[in-house]
Amino acid sequence: MDAHQTLVHEIEAEMRVTADWTGRRHLAPRVRAALLTVRREAFVPAALREEAYANHPLRIGHGQTISQPFIVALMTDLLDPAPDHVVLEVGTGSGYQAAVLAALVHHVYSVEIIPALSEHAQAALAQQGVGNVTLRIGDGAAGWPEHAPYDGIIVTAAGPTVPPALVAQLRPGGRMVIPLGEPFSEQMLTLVVKDADGDLTQRDVLPVAFVPLTGG
Repeated sequence: MDAHQTLVHEIEAEMRVTADWTGRRHLAPRVRAALLTVRREAFVPAALREEAYANHPLRIGHGQTISQPFIVALMTDLLDPAPDHVVLEVGTGSGYQAAVLAALVHHVYSVEIIPALSEHAQAALAQQGVGNVTLRIGDGAAGWPEHAPYDGIIVTAAGPTVPPALVAQLRPGGRMVIPLGEPFSEQMLTLVVKDADGDLTQRDVLPVAFVPLTGG
């Protein structure tokens, strides 16, 4: 078993351990297949390639990180992605989460506030042949209204509340996965579901630690 397969086995074991909190004992088969397809080493700095399949976050510069693979897997699984979905990602970072989503949905729109990270992610995605991700440099808290509504929204940085613009851009019946909490303090991965009438329900999933959501 290679390091990539070993990592997915570790993620599945962690899913079982955390099932009482997350409500998810197993990865959806499509999500598991996507994790095995996307090469994480293509999205980490060259100096950290040997750590690419370790189940922990890695620094990617500019005060940002590539998330722990288990958290990427869990957030993706909670989104319940379908092949016809259009998804918004807030916080492109390394591009790894976008690549995983791209293997599962019709199109991914991803916003990153740090230009250098967006440029590196664009290069990595292109090198990996990922063609259904569109990137933009900007304030992720404002979303990307031109392509709304979205079937799902993933936010990869923490803020104290759910940005209203993202709520407005979520399709009725859509799901948003977002860490909520103050920077460098207690944070909670949260699942937000919008019903057919536009009303929201929120469910705490798991304590987490994310970099702060910057911008508006």
